[in-house]
Amino acid sequence: MPIAITSAIFAMILCVLIIVNYIQIKRTDPLNSLVVKALNERLQTSPGDEQLRQEIRELDLLARKAFFTSQWQIRMGGYLLFFSLLIIVICLKGIELQTKTLPNPPSAEKVDLWRMLKINRIWVAYTGITLVVISLLLVFLTHGELGKTLDLAMEHRGDSENNAGNASNAGNANNANNANNANNANNANNANNAGNANNADSSGQPGAAVIMDSYPSEQEIEANFTSFRGAGGNGIAYQINIPTSWDGKSGKNIKWKTEIPLPGYNSPIIWNDRIFITGANETRREVYCIDLNSGKIQWNTTVEQIPGSPAQSPVVNRETGQSAPTMTTDGHRVFAVFANGDLIALDFTGKKIWSKNLGVPANHYGHSSSLLMYHDLLIIQYDQRGSGSIMALAGKTGEEVWKTSRSVKVSWASPVIVNTGKRMELILAADPLVVSYNPADGKELWRMDCISGEVGPSVAYADGVVFSVNDFSKLAAVEIGNPPKLLWEENEYLSDIPSPLATGKLLFLATSYGTVVCYNARDGAQYWVHEFDNPIYASPMLAEGKIYLLDKKGIMHIFRPEKDYTVVGESQLGEGSVCTPAFATGKIIIRGDKNLYCIGK
Repeated sequence: MPIAITSAIFAMILCVLIIVNYIQIKRTDPLNSLVVKALNERLQTSPGDEQLRQEIRELDLLARKAFFTSQWQIRMGGYLLFFSLLIIVICLKGIELQTKTLPNPPSAEKVDLWRMLKINRIWVAYTGITLVVISLLLVFLTHGELGKTLDLAMEHRGDSENNAGNASNAGNANNANNANNANNANNANNANNAGNANNADSSGQPGAAVIMDSYPSEQEIEANFTSFRGAGGNGIAYQINIPTSWDGKSGKNIKWKTEIPLPGYNSPIIWNDRIFITGANETRREVYCIDLNSGKIQWNTTVEQIPGSPAQSPVVNRETGQSAPTMTTDGHRVFAVFANGDLIALDFTGKKIWSKNLGVPANHYGHSSSLLMYHDLLIIQYDQRGSGSIMALAGKTGEEVWKTSRSVKVSWASPVIVNTGKRMELILAADPLVVSYNPADGKELWRMDCISGEVGPSVAYADGVVFSVNDFSKLAAVEIGNPPKLLWEENEYLSDIPSPLATGKLLFLATSYGTVVCYNARDGAQYWVHEFDNPIYASPMLAEGKIYLLDKKGIMHIFRPEKDYTVVGESQLGEGSVCTPAFATGKIIIRGDKNLYCIGK
C-alpha cells in the first residue's frame, strides 16, 4: 500500500507540472520578449554593432539548447507518468487479491456511510484518471508547440539579421559597372577552366600519361555532372545552353517529370544520357537510373544483403533522412552510400559489383557527406563522433587504398577536390579544422583552425583561396600556401546548410533563412545583401555565367555573378525542393520533394 500511495503522489505532482508547463508555454511568446525586442531594435539603429549582434546569436543558441532540453524533459515526464500509473495498478491489484472479504451478518443493516465512501473513492478515481489523460494529452501538444515556436524563432532571427544587414549595406548598391563585372567573372571562369584542362596529379606527372580507360579525363568529368555540386564538388557547371525560364504548373519548358518511389535528399548525378539518384526509408534502400531524354526509370536496384549491414537503420533527423549523400561515378560504375553505412558499387545496368558496410555512422542527425571520385579512387569523408576519417577505396574492387584518421567532430560536409595549378588538393571542413590532403595517398598538406560546430556546408575554392563557413562559427577565407594564410573572417551572415560559391574575385553565400550575400573574395568587403521570401537549403551553382539558386519552395532565382545584384529571372518548379540541381547540355535536372524534373528550352 505505501508503494501505491507514493506512486500516486508522484503521478499527481507530474500531472500538475505538465499542466503548468503547458500553460507557461502558451502564455510565453519568445518572439515578443522584452529582451529580444529591445536587442533587435538596437540592432536596427546600430547595424554595425558586432558585440550586440553576437549577443543576439548567443540568445538564439540558448533558445535552441532550451528547445532540445524541453523536448527531453517532456518525453521523460510522459514516460515517468505512465510507469507511475502502471505501478499503482499493479499494487492495487495485488492488494485486492490478498484482501479477504468478510460476509455481512444476516441481521446487519446496510450502513449508508460505506456507500458514501465507495462513491467518494469512485469520484476520486475518475478525477485522477481525467487529470492523467489531460496531462498525457498536453505532453504531445507541448512537444508540437515547442517545434512551432522554434520554427517561428528561426524565421524571426532571419528577418532581424536581414533587416540589419540591408541597413548596413544600403550604400553599396551601385559600387561598380555591370559590364566590367561580367568581364571579370568570365575571366575568372576562363582561368579556372584553363587550370583544370592542364591538370597534373600530385606527383607532378600529367594525367595523360595514365591509361585513360581506367578513369575519366578532366574533360569528360566536366562534360558530365559526376558529383554533388558538379566537377570536384566546387559548385561550377561547365554545360552550355542552360534554360533560364520555366513553369512547373503550366508545363512550360518542362521536358518530363518522373515520380521517385522512395524519398531522398541527395542530388542527381549525370553521365551521358543516364541520371542516377537514390531513395530510402527505414526498411528499404534503392538506387535508380533514369533516362535523361525520356525520364523513364531504366532500372532500380535494391541495396540488400550487404556484409555487416545493421538489422535496423539508425534514427536520423527528418531533414537528413536515410539517403542524403549524393552518389558519384567514374564513367564505368556508380557508387552510393546510405545512412546505415551501406556502400555499394553498381555497373550501368544496375548489377552489383561490390558492397560493404562502413559501420553505422555515429551521427545524431544522420550521415550526409557525399561521395567523390579522384582518378580510380572513391573518396569518402566519414567524420563521426569519436572516429573521424577520410578514406579512398579502389573503384573496381572496394579495397581500401588509404585511410587517414582525423581529430575532428561530427560533420555533414562533403569533400572538395581542386586543382591549385601546382597540385590537386582534397579539402575538408569539420570542427575545428579546414584540412587539405593529397588525394592520391591521404597525406596531410596543410591545415587551418578556423571553424567550429557541427559543420554542414562544404568549402568553396577559387583563385588560390578556400572559403569555409558554419552557423554560430564564422566565414573564413584561407589562402593556400606553406603555411596557409588567413586572409579575412566575417560573422555577420553565416550558413548552416547551403555551401558557398566562389568565382575568382567574388564570393556568394546563401543562408538557410533566405538571405544571399556577395563579398569581395580577397578582403571580405560586402558588396550586396538580398533577402528572399523563402528558406534556402540547396547550394548555389554557377552555370554559363549565371548563378542558379533554388529555394525550398521550388523557386529558382537566377542572377549575375556581379558586384551589383542583377536578376536574370525567377522560375517556379511547382513543387518544393531542398536539393542542389544538376546540369546537362541544354538541361537542368532538379529533384523535388516527390518528383524528378528535366527542364529544357
